[in-house]
Amino acid sequence: MEKVKVAVNGYGVIGKRVADAVALQDDMELAGVCDIITDWRIKIAVQREYPVFAFNDDFRKQMENAEIKVQGTLSDLIKKADIIVDCTPKKIASKNIERYKEANLKFIVQGGEKHETTGHSFSAENNYETALGRASTRVVSCNTTSIVRTLTALKNAGLLKKARGTLLRRATDPWESHLNGIMNTLVPEKEIPSHQGPDAQTVDPDLDVITADVKVPETLSHLHYWNILLTRETSKEEVLDAFRTSTRVAFINYGDGLSANNTIKELMLALNRPYGDMYEVALWQDMLKVQGDELFYAYVVDNQAIVIPETIDAIRALTGIEKRSENSIRKTNKSLGIRRNF
Repeated sequence: MEKVKVAVNGYGVIGKRVADAVALQDDMELAGVCDIITDWRIKIAVQREYPVFAFNDDFRKQMENAEIKVQGTLSDLIKKADIIVDCTPKKIASKNIERYKEANLKFIVQGGEKHETTGHSFSAENNYETALGRASTRVVSCNTTSIVRTLTALKNAGLLKKARGTLLRRATDPWESHLNGIMNTLVPEKEIPSHQGPDAQTVDPDLDVITADVKVPETLSHLHYWNILLTRETSKEEVLDAFRTSTRVAFINYGDGLSANNTIKELMLALNRPYGDMYEVALWQDMLKVQGDELFYAYVVDNQAIVIPETIDAIRALTGIEKRSENSIRKTNKSLGIRRNF
């Protein structure tokens, strides 16, 4: 089978991870990565022998002056690709999509863009089939991805009536913590619901979900607390069984010393995960509580990694190289080492 040629525009926090993940797939080929930078970040792409492209001729000159081997510009990369994943900063991708459309090139944007940019928002375990053959989709944000994964598992088990969640959201990405962020304060999002609940409904309008959001002074991950009204009284084991139906929800235990996000990050590093990444939702099994028809649980989200498997599955869905969600998810999970328990 001929491999799908995938281009990545933007080689930052998400882009470099998408490029690495594409390179691991046996049905995909990395056509190249595109950026405007000339520092150590793009030099890593050169070391990995990824074809490097500049956004335009001006940036190409800057890269060449920095002794970076450049294969061409974004226009050249577009011609080489079957699909492009735009991982440029928030609101930049919406300015690029006209070029993709003019080239009749399928494209994926990330969760920082509005749903209306593509008219479709993606989460593999919820709506893979609705993306088959589409020209474009949007992989929802890290927090929204975790919300849809967990609530879909409860919904499919017939347990979900409504969901109310509080998100403790990291202030900035780790590599930028010396540039911005917050210190010694907490910043609540002004509006309730916060944007993640409505965003989850762009994937699944049937979800009755409301979120509140607080920005906290740390950079490693997000922490979610959820209060779920169930459709009926049930047991803890039945709820755990529902979560087990998601291959991307992994159980952790407070009693194993995994009592904070930094210890979970240390575990990922000990497992030799690239960048210490965690693609799964890490849900505390021994903290989960069921009282009658109410469910309470908490989990951790790796803001830099959770959307990577979703993006790989979105590539397969848009290009149609795999029609069944379970087959794509299985392949992606195996390639990235995704597991159900830690």
